[in-house]
Amino acid sequence: MSAVRVVLADDQQLIRTALRMVIADLADMDVVGEAANGEEAVRLADELRPDVVVMDIRMPGTDGIEATRRITEAPGDVRILMLTTFDDDDYVYGALRAGASGFLVKDMGLDDILAAVRVVAAGDALIAPGVTRRLIQDFVASPEQPRARRELTEITEREREVLTLVGTGLTNTEIAERLFISVATAKTYLTRLLAKLDARDRVQLVIIAYEAGLVAPARGGRSDDHRGAGGAVTPLRRR
Repeated sequence: MSAVRVVLADDQQLIRTALRMVIADLADMDVVGEAANGEEAVRLADELRPDVVVMDIRMPGTDGIEATRRITEAPGDVRILMLTTFDDDDYVYGALRAGASGFLVKDMGLDDILAAVRVVAAGDALIAPGVTRRLIQDFVASPEQPRARRELTEITEREREVLTLVGTGLTNTEIAERLFISVATAKTYLTRLLAKLDARDRVQLVIIAYEAGLVAPARGGRSDDHRGAGGAVTPLRRR
């Protein structure tokens, strides 16, 4: 299995250096480029076609959100893992719209960040503790970009059931139990949904479920997934 090819994009050289030094000792990961701003990140993503760009949201000039949008709209399958802080909610909404596959907070341990790179490179979506599903709920409910309810004529009724359960945050195992199917079958449905709905990952499927009205955003306050905010990174409700 080839090593995960990573580009580090952060205007703080100390963060890039720390990550590069740790990754240098790993057999399954290589740093193939570094960028100090979003413009450089876009250029390197185009030239090097890495598996993952670890992208800071706030950078001078072209920020991480604009860089993410340009990279994800380009041909290929470069995935973006955003670095944020706990007070960056508005930035996270923008990163969701731009096509980011994962979110991390900068004060997490290096081992957690490396684990997140592997998760995103494998095609899964990931949200760190503290940057949670409530952000997706608020993103969909936001009046910033009014949108017509999405019609899902391209999927079957069973696939609609699975998408609804994905939108509520259930794992593949929980979906299988709820629908009395095997975990392998649940995964097959997820694969079909990703293809039919042209979704990059599970995060986008959750967003689609909200946009289609299959799941209602929380009212009267935000759902709180801040439990164990200092704990390890885990994929977005996947097993």
